[in-house]
Amino acid sequence: MKGDQMNFVIRIATEKDIDELEVLYDALNDHLAAGVNYPGWLKGIYPVRETAAQGIAEGCLYVAECDHRTIGSIILRRGMEPIYQKARWQLQLEGEAVLVVYTFVVHPDWLSKGIGQELLDFAVEYGLQTETKALRLDVYEHNLPAIHLYKKTDSNILNPSIWVCANMV
Repeated sequence: MKGDQMNFVIRIATEKDIDELEVLYDALNDHLAAGVNYPGWLKGIYPVRETAAQGIAEGCLYVAECDHRTIGSIILRRGMEPIYQKARWQLQLEGEAVLVVYTFVVHPDWLSKGIGQELLDFAVEYGLQTETKALRLDVYEHNLPAIHLYKKTDSNILNPSIWVCANMV
């Protein structure tokens, strides 16, 4: 993707993005329902408009745009859910030292075009700039594309780890 699209940008989401994020979430959920639903998401359940509104309110939702069209998004949240304490992490870290990737979304028209990698690269760069010690992906155990993409991340950068949860929805 790098260099292919002159008008490609990843930026912090604002309230003006909520409508387009809802369309993005619905388009992806429709696509998943028609094929293999790797993340186990369901339209009207997750992700939804409220997911976007909460991420924007917390200042942790980022959108990927090409030619002013939202083609992907990612939530980068500090700290860990209490259940994560049960996992055996390579590094036992808590709080601000950890950046967790949630609601990692690419529009179906843009799948397999490098957008997911761009979003993950953005998360790594953001983590490096903010003195993050570990980047962790919250992912459903059958979401093989996300797990594969995440495992491709340079293991020397931010100690990438995957939290695999068995019961999402």
